[in-house]
Amino acid sequence: MASSERSVIVTGSSQGIGAAVAERLAQDGWAVTINFSGNEAPAVELAQQVQAAGGNAIAVKADVSDPAQVSQLFDATEQAFGGVDAIVNNAGIMKLTKIVETDDETFDRHIAVNLKGVFNCLREGGRRLRDGGRIVSFSTSVIGLSPPTYGVYGATKAGVEAMSRVLVKELAPRGITVNMVAPGPTATKLFLADKSEAQIEGTAKLIPLGRLGEPGDIAGAVSFLLGPDGAWVNGQVLRVNGGMI
Repeated sequence: MASSERSVIVTGSSQGIGAAVAERLAQDGWAVTINFSGNEAPAVELAQQVQAAGGNAIAVKADVSDPAQVSQLFDATEQAFGGVDAIVNNAGIMKLTKIVETDDETFDRHIAVNLKGVFNCLREGGRRLRDGGRIVSFSTSVIGLSPPTYGVYGATKAGVEAMSRVLVKELAPRGITVNMVAPGPTATKLFLADKSEAQIEGTAKLIPLGRLGEPGDIAGAVSFLLGPDGAWVNGQVLRVNGGMI
């Protein structure tokens, strides 16, 4: 494909918010690399759906916690689309426990995926994105709310915000913007897992707009930041949460 085609890597994009982001960006005209680390079938199916709708997409397996696999993810995108113009750091895990009840394995895995994984992609993206590129990483509105059981998860996302703000200044000479999206409670498997109907309804009532977010709500914010109207937005955290905070 022509090197002038805009291409984007969306990590962890075989389902949930990541899949909605990949689909929306394909509709916007981006050539999309759909990244997955486990089950291949949903990623391949999504790529086929994008292609059937007239877009360009490939599915690439890579564990973002492994720097070598992140490098290979960029290699595959460059080979398919001629270069990389944007990356959306969506891959993440969320296992909620009180801090005093969190075991070392849970802590280490959150750091490996949510913080080190984003670092790996920021570092590789900073080296390999074409000038004028875009970076969007996912934070969380939990940072402002600080609810019980979200301590480790929230800490990893706070780290993402800190790294991103520094990267803004380091990549500015190349015209690359770095922003963050901080979703509120969103109706995905990741959020709904292990929650009762009463807990879900209770959360929705805390949101001024009276409902959980949908993956498409988040995808629209990412589309804005990667699109022409987001060109002057840099170093910001866009809180997409229905007014929850």
